[in-house]
This record gives sequence, structure tokens and C-alpha cells, in this order.
Amino acid sequence: MAERRAFAQKISRTVAAEVRKQISGQYSGSPQLLKNLNIVGSISHHTTVPLTEAVDPVDLEEYLVTHPLAVDSGPLRDLIEFPPDDIEVVYSPRDCRTLVSAVPEESEMDPHVRDCIRSYTEDWAVVIRKYHKLGTGFNPNTLDKQKERQKGLPKQVFESDEAPDGNNYQDEQDDLKRRSMSIDDTPRGSWACSIFDLKNSLPDALLPNLLDRTPNEEIDRQNDDQRKSNRHKELFGLHPSPDEEEPIERLSVPDVPKEHFGQRLLVKCLSLKFEIEIEPIFASLALYDVKEKKKISENFYFDLNSEQMKGLLRPHVPPAAITTLARSAIFSITYPSQDVFLVIKLEKVLQQGDIGECAEPYMIFKEADATKNKEKLEKLKSQADQFCQRLGKYRMPFAWTAIHLMNIVSSAGSLERDSTEVEISTGERKGSWSERRNSSIVGRRSLERTTSGDDACNLTSFRPATLTVTNFFKQEGDRLSDEDLYKFLADMRRPSSVLRRLRPITAQLKIDISPAPENPHYCLTPELLQVKLYPDSRVRPTREILEFPARDVYVPNTTYRNLLYIYPQSLNFANRQGSARNITVKVQFMYGEDPSNAMPVIFGKSSCSEFSKEAYTAVVYHNRSPDFHEEIKVKLPATLTDHHHLLFTFYHVSCQQKQNTPLETPVGYTWIPMLQNGRLKTGQFCLPVSLEKPPQAYSVLSPEVPLPGMKWVDNHKGVFNVEVVAVSSIHTQDPYLDKFFALVNALDEHMFPVRIGDMRIMENNLENELKSSISALNSSQLEPVVRFLHLLLDKLILLVVRPPVIAGQIVNLGQASFEAMASIINRLHKNLEGNHDQHGRNSLLASYIYYVFRLPHTYSNSPSPGPGGLGGSVHYATMARSAVRPASLNLNRSRSLSNSNPDISGTPTSPDDEVRSIIGSKAMDRSCNRMSSHTETSSFLQTLTGRLPTKKLFHEELALQWVVCSGGVRESALQQAWFFFELMDFTCASKTKLHLLHL
Repeated sequence: MAERRAFAQKISRTVAAEVRKQISGQYSGSPQLLKNLNIVGSISHHTTVPLTEAVDPVDLEEYLVTHPLAVDSGPLRDLIEFPPDDIEVVYSPRDCRTLVSAVPEESEMDPHVRDCIRSYTEDWAVVIRKYHKLGTGFNPNTLDKQKERQKGLPKQVFESDEAPDGNNYQDEQDDLKRRSMSIDDTPRGSWACSIFDLKNSLPDALLPNLLDRTPNEEIDRQNDDQRKSNRHKELFGLHPSPDEEEPIERLSVPDVPKEHFGQRLLVKCLSLKFEIEIEPIFASLALYDVKEKKKISENFYFDLNSEQMKGLLRPHVPPAAITTLARSAIFSITYPSQDVFLVIKLEKVLQQGDIGECAEPYMIFKEADATKNKEKLEKLKSQADQFCQRLGKYRMPFAWTAIHLMNIVSSAGSLERDSTEVEISTGERKGSWSERRNSSIVGRRSLERTTSGDDACNLTSFRPATLTVTNFFKQEGDRLSDEDLYKFLADMRRPSSVLRRLRPITAQLKIDISPAPENPHYCLTPELLQVKLYPDSRVRPTREILEFPARDVYVPNTTYRNLLYIYPQSLNFANRQGSARNITVKVQFMYGEDPSNAMPVIFGKSSCSEFSKEAYTAVVYHNRSPDFHEEIKVKLPATLTDHHHLLFTFYHVSCQQKQNTPLETPVGYTWIPMLQNGRLKTGQFCLPVSLEKPPQAYSVLSPEVPLPGMKWVDNHKGVFNVEVVAVSSIHTQDPYLDKFFALVNALDEHMFPVRIGDMRIMENNLENELKSSISALNSSQLEPVVRFLHLLLDKLILLVVRPPVIAGQIVNLGQASFEAMASIINRLHKNLEGNHDQHGRNSLLASYIYYVFRLPHTYSNSPSPGPGGLGGSVHYATMARSAVRPASLNLNRSRSLSNSNPDISGTPTSPDDEVRSIIGSKAMDRSCNRMSSHTETSSFLQTLTGRLPTKKLFHEELALQWVVCSGGVRESALQQAWFFFELMDFTCASKTKLHLLHL
């Protein structure tokens, strides 16, 4: 290597990047080093800002909390003041799905019923924030706005965005290598002529006016004009909106609370035809989940008989209501799975003979042989006519079949295709129709085995299918229970099904199955109320079928519903003396003990009256211990008394017509009181049956009570099994919730003593019982807590805001109620994680705050000053008691402090005076006074409540809503909100919001 020249040897070879890296690594805060580098001048201390660390910005909210505001904040004071015109409370009426409200028209109602109805019918209380869109919680750049702004924009293409083709890119790189040469490799004299031909090269275009003298003002003007030309009017709005997953709090509007529906399925029953037509046949549909072993829908009864067949029953059937003529139904499935079956059951008019004998003609006679068997068919029709005339109001089981729902959905495919026709056969030599190819398809595809996964369980996007069920199974008289049905359904999915060896009943049932439209016309709710978009009441309706979800559904009640389902299961009269073989059970809902006290609240089935006073179970011929598969649906009265009860009367039906033999003979009686210690009585029952009519005043007692002088079947043992299920938005069916609501309502109505369970609670021990019931709310089941969440939170907030008056004392239940709220909220956040948004807010609580919550004293239409008057007094829950006695109490004795908190003393004249006495009066600015008392108030309230497990976001919004509903300016309301904030130890951001309210 040639020697370097002297001046080149003195040139430093260290690049600037290495110098910066070396300096930043060696920096130790030495003032001498900083001086040598000319970064700073003389420094007298060693604490300096490192060159490699960024300075954190000032936390404005923390600064505002720690530095009290001066009396005059200067011209920027408006930036930290709460705008006086920002908030407006709007009361918007809630939407009602039905043309007529579901609320009952009873004049006198129980206080709890009245509170529930108010909760389901009152307007939404929505806080409108005028300047919300100017805050960080509002994002105006929605996806739709972004698409609208981008219309007409030229597409910008950059070289870095173009993906080079692999082959072309490699060729270009090779060409560049061939053309590129180093200057050192080219001789000095031949470089220009060998690499570039300057004479033949084309010059670049000259820049016009490049050397002209142009004033700076003119250049700026030209640049400004060029920037404005073809400039988008919302240039910065084109920037893409931040990702929702980014940690930026977006205060989105929660969903409006509404009635829960699962995936909805529309089933249309088109026709039912047998080989012979000799008598009316009655059909019903229901959904069953085999895995959960649960019936997941109520029954849908439909009538596809011809007018000729219906005419055989006119002496026994009243004129049919239009609501009972439905042939299409909408089923709701919250948890669709591969184990859901659509079960079809058939019944016929009771006749002499067992089920096998009655089904035999349907299995041996064919429609093609009608001429050859004309005489036999005429004889069968004559016999059927006689049975219809005499036994027309009694039924007997006949046949059944089932459809594996997910097979139909998976075979139907996408909505993009046309409808499919599927023929389902369950006959001999066909195999198991649910898992094997035993079904012939009249369309293009065969019925395939369903696939696993969530996509296969989607009931919203398959194409409509028309099913033709060709065979039915004969009903076995000793296998009518649900347990037997679940075994049959599980067996149908096996390749070696025993059902395929059974002799089928040939028939043709055509059914359409499709996703339900969003807003179907001519639709009836489970209570037979007309859903909106019902132009003509004479049109055959579509019924909404109530779902019994396979698992719990955590959705608050928003509509009035009060239904009762009765399922007689089995009866054992084997040890009963006398003739009792063709047994039916008459079910009545009674409000008294006289036979005329039967209430017309039992829903009709098909082609009958809308409601009736009685319902009969199907008869199993010559069976002393029959099973039943009946479902009896009852519309419960809003208010129940101790005299409401279910009366079961057992009859022996005489199928043979004999002289001096009545058609039906009573053979037993039993009953179920509807209320037990004020609670609705539901569940499984094994009841004894009396041989004699019950005595007077029997309805208030249980049949398990051995009444003197009465004779019982099998020595007063339980022989009748029945299940009672309630679907109600009135009755909680939880003992802890029932006790809490009962005590609060008794306190509101001053009804003492209160009987709860086996306890009689007097007024003098009501305080301890109420405290105990509040603490016990944590033991209640989560599902009923969520269903009655709105009413429950209303009552707890009422106890916090307005302490009740018990035995002349104002009782402070604020701490216990607040702890109960904190526990409920903690359970919701812990167990319902699927209901949280990206910021951890629970949607149920957000909806409650946004639409439902309001201060108790703001109810204008309530008979009491809140959702329960709690003594009728208007006073707030502050840290001591008010000395002003409520005028509505009219107490004869003096009022003393409650023992719930004896350490608190003093009787200020108003809540504001009380707050001032706690905070302390100081001669300073109003805002400074509040901020300086921050530590004192926080310490006191933390001592009062301790540490509570809860979620801050819920209580933050609750407190803000609290202030809003109070008018936003009252001192007492502001102190209540401050109470909430301090109690929850909120973040600085939350305290700042409240501080702005205080200014």
C-alpha cells in the first residue's frame, strides 16, 4: 500500500455516529465532560438530564389535584371549567314490540309487582353530553366516514410499495452489475469515452426561471397556490383511525336493554297425510337437547286436519280462536349444538283398545287399496265417529318421530342456493336416518352427516329446506316419559339403531325450515300478544315459541312475563282399590275452593278457545300406573294470594258405553298451593292423593299435611309426580332475593309483621334482618341476580341515598348496601368476562347506567318518592342523621340514633351543613376549600368502609350520572358524588372529572 500523505494521516477516521454512541455510553454526569463538549456551560451540581432518556410529560390531571386552583385562573379558566350547557337529561320512551302492552290491568298489585312493572315500563333516562364529541372519548373517524372521504382520491403509487417480480428483478440486477464499473478500474484518459457518450446522451429538461431573481414573497405565494390546488378539504381526516385495540378509551354508547332471543328458526307445518283418513289427528312440536337431557322449548300445537275431520269434534270443542289456528312457529335457540332434535308427537281421540290396536289400521291399510278395503274402512270410520261423539274431549298417545336439526342445516348449505326438498324416512331396512343415508333427496343433494364445529351450528345462514317425514314410530304406552325419549333420541344417532327394526306408521308430514326473518308479519308472542307489523288480525298468525335455554342466560328482564308450566309425569294407583284404569288428570288453576273459582288462565292448544278453565292429560288405555307427557301452560295472575292453588282431579274414563255408568268417575284429588311463605312454589313434587274431596280451607295447607278424617291412596304416600316450572319476570325464585325484596317492600308499605319462611319478623328486629338479607345477597345465584339486576341496584341505591326509618330511628344502611353493590359488580366482572368491551367495561352495567339509573327522588309517577318510599321521608344518606323529623312519619316517640353506627354523633340541620362540618369552614375560595379537604374526607370515608372489591368504571359513571340527575349544581348532590369517588379510591382522571363539576 502506498504511503499516505502527511495531511491525510491527521484526518480522524471516526464517524459521527460512533462519536455520539461513545459519548452517550461514557456519560456519567461529569460537569468537566459537558464543558469540554460545549454542551452546557458551567454546572454546579451533578443532577442533570441524561442525553438518552426522554422526559415524561406533565400529568395534567395529577397537577390539578395536587395544586389548588387560584381564585382567578386567568384567560384559560374556561379550559378547566365544566361547561354549564353541556349536559341534558332526556327521557325517551322505550320501544314496545307488541301492539298492546303486556302489563296486566289489575287494580291492586303487590308492591314488588308494582316495582317490577315500573322497572319494565318507565322511560329511559339518557344523559346527552353536548360537547362529548370534542373529547378524547369520541372518535369521529368512523369506517363509513373514512370510505366517504376517500372517494375520488387519486391512487398514490410509490416504488417502495411495488413488489418486484422475481425474475425481472434478478435480470435488472445482473444488467446493473455488467454496466457498473469502479473509477479506479478505468484508465484516466478513456473513462469518459468508454462509459458515457456525452455527445449522444440526451440532456435533462431545463428548469424554467431557475436563475431569475424572484422575490421571496412571490415564491411563498406560488407555493401556497400549489398546495391549495387539488387539495382535499379534510386532509388530516384521511389519516386512518386508531385501532380499537389501542389503549384509548372510547366511550361508546351501550346497547339498549332488550328482550333476549337466540338464533331464530322458522318452522312451517304444511300438511299431514296418512294412508287412511278416518279420524282427526293432533300434532305438536318441541325442541330437545339430548346432551343436556332437557326440553329447550315449549310445545307448539298445530292442526292440519281437514274440515270434515274437524266437524267430528264440534260437540266438544268451542269455536276456535284465531290465535289457536297457527301452523308456523318461530323457535329460538341460544345454544345450538349437534344434539338438538325437533320432536313431533301425534295424538288421537281416545277409543277402546291400547295404542297398538289403534295404530294397526294405519300400518296395514294402503291408500292404493282403498277400493278393495272399502267396507273395512267404512267400518273404521263409523267406529271413529262414535268415539269422537262420546269421547271427543279426551286424547290418547299415538305416534312420534324426531328430526336431527343440524343434519338439515348442514345439508341445506348456504342461502345463496335455492331451496332444498328433503325426504326423511325412518322405516325398516333404511338404517339410522340421522347418521346413515336412509333419506332420499328430491332435490340435488343427499342428506349428509353433519360436521362438528360452530359453523355447522349456525342457524342464521342456511338455505330454506322442505322436509317430508314419511314414517312415524308407534308410541309405547309404558315409554312416555322424557327419560325414555332421550334414550330413543340418543339411539337414533347410532348406526345400529334398534328403532329401525320397529314397524313404522306410514305418513307424510311436510315441513318448511328456514332462518326466521328479522321482523316477521302476523306474529304472536308466547303470551298471544300481537307483535308490531300486524296489519290484519284475521290472518293466520305465526307463534313465537318460548325458549327454555339449555344453560343459564345472563340478560336482565326488560318485559313483563309471568307464565307457569305444569308437567304431570306419572301416577301409581297399583295399590288403590276399585276400578281405576283409564285415568286422566284434570288440571285447574283456582283462586278459591269453590268449583266456580277455576280461573280461565290455561292456554288452549290448537283449534280451540284461547283460554280455558281446565286441561286434561292424555289417557293410556287400561293402565293403573300411567306416565304422562303433557305440558299445561298457565298465565299467572300478577298478584297471588294464599288461596291460589293448582287442583288436580283424577278421573276414570269409561270407554265402553254402559247403562248407569257415567262417562268419567273421580278417583282422587290433590293440590299444590301456589305460595309458600310468600314465595312462588315450583319444582318437582311427589304428592299424596286423597280418595275424598278436600275439606274446607284445604288450599292454604299442603297435601302432605295429614288432615283428620281423610282417606288417602296407599296410606298417604306420594303417588303422583308432577313438575311445576315458572318463567317469570316477577318471581325471582331465589330465596335470598325474595327475602331482600320482601323486607324492603314491607319497610316501604309499613306492613308488619313480615313472614319469611318460618320466621315472623317484627319491626323491632327488622333492622338486623334487613342487614342480614343485604349481606346474604352474595349467596344468591348469579342468573336470577342478573335477571333482576335493574330492580336490585335501584333498591340498593335507594338504601344508600335515603336511609329507612325503622321504629322511629333513621337507620344507616349505606355501608352494607354499598358493599352488596360492590360484591354484585365484582361477580359480574369475574363471571361474565364475555360481556366486557376492550376497556374492561361490563355491558350490563354500562347499559344500566346509561339508560336505567336515576336518583330515587326523581320518579314523578311513583306513588312514593322513589322506587320504594322507605318510610315516605325525603332525606339523604349523609354521615350523620338529620334533626328534622319527616312530616309523613307522625311518630309519637322521640327518634334516637340507630345502633347501626353509634360512633357518629351530631344532628346537623341539613346535609350541606353536615358536609361543611366534616370538611371544615375556611375563608378561601370555594374550589380551594373542596380540594384542601380532600385528604380529610378520604381518610374518614376509607375508615368508614374499608377496602371493597369492585370496578371503578361502573361507579365512576354512576356517580357522574348521579350528579347529572340531581341537576348538576346542588351542593348535596355534588357531595353525594364525591362520596362515591372517595369511597372507591378513583384514579386521578375520575377525580378531575368530579373536580370540574365542583367548580
